[in-house]
Amino acid sequence: MIEAFLNKLRLVLEDRGLRNRILFVVGALFLFRLGASIPIPGVNVVALEKFLSNNQFFGLLNIFSGGGLSNLSIMMLGVGPFITASIIFQLLTLIFPSFKQMYHEEGAAGRRKMAQYSRLLTVPLCFVQGFSLLVLLERQGVLLPLTFFDQLLNVIVVTAGSMLLMWLGELITEYGIGNGVSLLIFAGIVSRLPEVVSQIWITGDVSMAPMYLAFSVAAVLILGAIVFITEAERPIPVTYAKRVRGMKVYGGTSTYLPIRVNNAGVMPIIFAISIILFPQMIANFLSSTGGASVKMVADAVTAFLNNSWAYGILYFFLVVVFTYFYSAVTFDPQAISENLQKNGAFIPGVRPGHSTAEYIGNILTRLTLIGALFLGVVALLPIILQHVTGLASLAIGGTSLLIVVSVIIEFIKQINAQISMREY
Repeated sequence: MIEAFLNKLRLVLEDRGLRNRILFVVGALFLFRLGASIPIPGVNVVALEKFLSNNQFFGLLNIFSGGGLSNLSIMMLGVGPFITASIIFQLLTLIFPSFKQMYHEEGAAGRRKMAQYSRLLTVPLCFVQGFSLLVLLERQGVLLPLTFFDQLLNVIVVTAGSMLLMWLGELITEYGIGNGVSLLIFAGIVSRLPEVVSQIWITGDVSMAPMYLAFSVAAVLILGAIVFITEAERPIPVTYAKRVRGMKVYGGTSTYLPIRVNNAGVMPIIFAISIILFPQMIANFLSSTGGASVKMVADAVTAFLNNSWAYGILYFFLVVVFTYFYSAVTFDPQAISENLQKNGAFIPGVRPGHSTAEYIGNILTRLTLIGALFLGVVALLPIILQHVTGLASLAIGGTSLLIVVSVIIEFIKQINAQISMREY
């Protein structure tokens, strides 16, 4: 295993194109961390630390900002607005046929057009979320009292920071390796690990050592389960019919169509967190600025989401729903059936056309159910551990672990694919 790793590392270092892609990713992540360390003006550091301590909502928001919220940096909004805009347009593909045609049938050109619409929607979302968050923080005493011009300037700055982060993510996707947005979230989570470990080490009680040990063992087991489910797949046998052209016979070979148990990857977790954060941020803002009736509704929403079990049930439900949703958007059984039929391929024992699409759809539905339930259970485990151990940081750690593992696996696959392509 070590020899194989060293051989791959040697191939990466010797291949100029692959090496440049990896260096580009490293450079982009460095710029991201540099921007995440630049705070906006007028921050009360003491009040900020007190406000963020044991706050689950802002801890999750800090994941999207890559730690930028912990010091109110110019990138404090992170990629959350862009993800929310992407979710909105992907939902539209299930509602409006024109958007579905654009996404599935127009190919790369249609997806580029959809991405452009998402970018345009990101700008007003950044303004709304940035203004809501800054007003909330000012009312909590985290920001010093600001004039209207200073407040507008801060909103413009954090909007520009979020758009810069979105641009960096797209550059990583195009010129680097892997999904840029996922890598940015990954970098933000990893950058906070030394701080979290040091806090546990400094403030930890010796009597809690057995619990820490048990939690470490559980984390290793969960890590193994995540890797297993992420890599598991169901092969569907596919046979290509023989075709005679002139004096040559083509086809007649057998292969398989792999369908992954967790076909959606880490995106359902990211989507679910993004959907939870947006109404909670608006509710926090309205509870301090709206009228009596608006304040009552906003307080009710905030109280519901602050209840850990209510939040956990909603989180579990959204993860399951978005797993099915993302699988439906990215994996179309009807299109796969048509492509198989056009290429003279068929599934043994299944008629081509509608029957093949139905057969693939049934298998996908059952596999997605397993993947969705697993992701939902893993998302709930940190909340359960938080109640057992009393450690508030665990409520964030489980989600972070799931994202980190999924992104690392996908990144390694992308590197292996690049190496295989260059070897051939």
